[in-house]
Amino acid sequence: MTRLGRFVLLQLAVIAQTSSAQEPATSGPTGRIVGRIIDAATGQGIPQAPIQVVGTRLGTISGVDGRFTIPRVPVGTVTLHVRMIGYTPKTVTGIMLAADKTVEQSITLDASAAMLTATVVTATAQKGSTAEALNTQKTAIGIVSAVTVEQISKSPDSDAAQAAQRVSGVTVQKGGTLTVRGLGERYTTTQLNGTRVPSPEPEKRTVPLDLFPSALLETISTAKTFTPDQQGDFSGAQVEIKTREFPAIRQYSLAMTFGYSAGATGSDVLSAFRAGGERVGNVGAKRNLPSIIRSLGNLQGINLNQADENYLIGQFRNAWTPTAATALPNNSMSFSVGGNDPVVGQRIGYLVSATFSQFTDLRSGQVRALANRGNEPGSTVEQDRFEGESGTTGVMWGGLANFSTLVAGHSRLMFNNTYSRTADNDARREYGAFENEGFRARIDRQQYVERSVRSTQAAAEHQFGEAHRIDWALTSSGVTRDEPDRTEFVYVIEPGPNGVDVLRWHNSSNAGAVRTFSALTEDNREGRLNYQLNFGALGRQHFVKVGGLYREAERDADTRAFAFTASGLSDTMRELPPEQLFDGRLTGSSDSLLHIIPLAQGGSYQAKDKLSAGYAMAEIALTDRVRLITGARYESDQLVVDATSTLGSPVKTTNDWTDVLPSAALNIELTNFQNLRLSVSRTLARPEYRELVPIKSRDVLNGDDLEGNPELQRTRIDNVDLRWEFYPASGEVLSFGLFAKRFDLPIERVYRAAGASSRFVGFVNAESAENYGVELEARKGLGFLASMLEPLSVFSNLTLMRSEINLGENKAAATNPKRQMVGQAPYVLNVGLSYASASGSTSATLLFNRVGDRIEAAGDLPLPDVVQQERSLLDFSLRFPVTSALSGRFDAKNLLDEPFQSVQGTVTREYWKTGRTFQFGMIFKP
Repeated sequence: MTRLGRFVLLQLAVIAQTSSAQEPATSGPTGRIVGRIIDAATGQGIPQAPIQVVGTRLGTISGVDGRFTIPRVPVGTVTLHVRMIGYTPKTVTGIMLAADKTVEQSITLDASAAMLTATVVTATAQKGSTAEALNTQKTAIGIVSAVTVEQISKSPDSDAAQAAQRVSGVTVQKGGTLTVRGLGERYTTTQLNGTRVPSPEPEKRTVPLDLFPSALLETISTAKTFTPDQQGDFSGAQVEIKTREFPAIRQYSLAMTFGYSAGATGSDVLSAFRAGGERVGNVGAKRNLPSIIRSLGNLQGINLNQADENYLIGQFRNAWTPTAATALPNNSMSFSVGGNDPVVGQRIGYLVSATFSQFTDLRSGQVRALANRGNEPGSTVEQDRFEGESGTTGVMWGGLANFSTLVAGHSRLMFNNTYSRTADNDARREYGAFENEGFRARIDRQQYVERSVRSTQAAAEHQFGEAHRIDWALTSSGVTRDEPDRTEFVYVIEPGPNGVDVLRWHNSSNAGAVRTFSALTEDNREGRLNYQLNFGALGRQHFVKVGGLYREAERDADTRAFAFTASGLSDTMRELPPEQLFDGRLTGSSDSLLHIIPLAQGGSYQAKDKLSAGYAMAEIALTDRVRLITGARYESDQLVVDATSTLGSPVKTTNDWTDVLPSAALNIELTNFQNLRLSVSRTLARPEYRELVPIKSRDVLNGDDLEGNPELQRTRIDNVDLRWEFYPASGEVLSFGLFAKRFDLPIERVYRAAGASSRFVGFVNAESAENYGVELEARKGLGFLASMLEPLSVFSNLTLMRSEINLGENKAAATNPKRQMVGQAPYVLNVGLSYASASGSTSATLLFNRVGDRIEAAGDLPLPDVVQQERSLLDFSLRFPVTSALSGRFDAKNLLDEPFQSVQGTVTREYWKTGRTFQFGMIFKP
């Protein structure tokens, strides 16, 4: 009988014996073995693979995603044997199974054209090689970088934004948004469990990753090349956040930390007013715009008499002045429980997790100023400089509840739920001068912002034999951003009767006392379906994949701002604190001093976005070591934006974009340890909703106006990537990559002068741009130098980038016609040193990150570009055991305490320092 015939008989015998797996081979104690059968080359699960417990009649066949379960296995040392046509057989020995316990043991198989001698490995070695085979970077179709849950747990990172900055070429901007390969944040998109996440920011579609607590995360991966089964609106990267999955064995975890922020904890810090609920990030309706004022809209066309105005002014909360409060220690707590237990005869995997944290931040030495043209061409002079500090108390909490089950071995059903909420209560006080108006001033501002993101997803994977695979997902997600009742109060600093400066309300200006109310909601509904056909030809395996996606997004953003004035007040009255000015003494029935005025810096817009997409792609094995991945994606996007300014007329913008996005990639396995990847593709970037809205918004007196451009067009990007990868040993990598991109009609944020005392930020399509660079990544253990260095390893990634933009018809107005693209840094560097004990229970990591200068907004004549200065970060993390179930952690962040600084020419536009933070915690896992 031929080898193939004997193999088929063996496979049929194991299938026939599968029912016997339900009966114990012995009457003694038993346990359970679960795991996955994985293709070592691709990292994908292998269905229909027979698994046998050596020495028994127990066995099973892997199902969807290569998952398997063998119940009632006799306790002791167990050996598993796997045989699958097209793969080298493998035997895993030394699996220690205790009574009534579950062991998780995944097995990787190497592809083979012929039946080779079986590979024998120990369970310990197999777990190591499994981790290496699952390395996303090595097995992905495209160029991918990732941060895993193990790396996150060994870093001081508290949210996804901090964790993601460890990825090669990734930088984190102010507000927690990402840029990849130096490209602006518009070129990076974010997905949660495979589905697009809406943005809670009113002026952006990018997602601040600081919304996601790190305790809820399994991996953060960045796909830097496009394949047709991905959504096509990215060029820097598609960031995929995957929440944690259930463990095979029931596990509990409880963690608590306490932290100290230098300069803040234990000191008096500016504190904003609280209406109740700020400490848990849920104020409800306590700070909402008064209902009667909301019902009156923008007050246009309404004849208000003085009594009406007095009544309306009296409806606002009387809270204007920040106070000083002692900052409490930072703290956090998280809890999770997960496992895989039978429910009415069906095993259900589950993970329920919750996390909560509070913190206080101090921004000291704050400076902000405007830049104006100097006397010499190209020079700048400082204008309207203000100095001060701000204090922020914040909270972040979230939870997930994920469930999964296998049905009949070939279907996996999943129900994933995630919710996260953050809140920041900020108080700022600054002193300076308005030079054109000719007075010195003090500005007090209080700002409270709540943000939330939710996602509910039903998904499934179906495997029908070895050839057919279907997966689908239906997702409902949404975000909110609420900024209820921001207050700004401006004092004029004037000489008093005794030559001592006094503070007097800037009562004659529309910016002297302002209340702003902003709210944003966005709801997304998305459905996707993919079908994959695996087939063999010419002695090699190939696949064809087709699929479709439909997504609807509805966003509603509204901002209303009101000014209070009183031009007839005496100096004595102007010296009263604002809480007395607005306590009712000036709004009696006979008073006619105060007035309420709606401001033009408010407005609203509604966006409705419908995206339909379909694709077809194939992976063809040209040889045993060369694979071609090619295909195309069709996307049709219909976007309608309706906008209304506070004092203006409605404006409607409609866009209907249709694109075909081709892609081709060649993956070459040079050796068992080396890959070479080449990819070419076309992607796009659509304007963000706010960028299409032709209404103005403004932050504070003489601040920058922001106005959208309804004529903006989408950007098309042609991408080329080449990368060589070398994996010399488990946990080690050396890679070198080149990338180049050409942009057609890139969207640029442009900074212009709009008069002597105001500035204008707008958006334009440049004609074209080019971006190219080099990526280097290395990770190496130091044991080769000396045995005493065996626990140490070093890792680093460096991205060097350059870009140049062709402004086209906007060139004549540009200060720097040969500049780089907005948001593009010339380099990003990450370096780390890690220590891990032989048992793995003790670990330490030192992390360094540095990002080069990058343009925040491009300058138009006569003003230069606004540039965010380079900045370095140094963090340290230590994990250590206390008992068998209790471990400790110590984290130190921002050890260098370098400032955040933006400049425009010789003028410092923004500057502040945040101080170092230290935290100590305990983790309990029984």
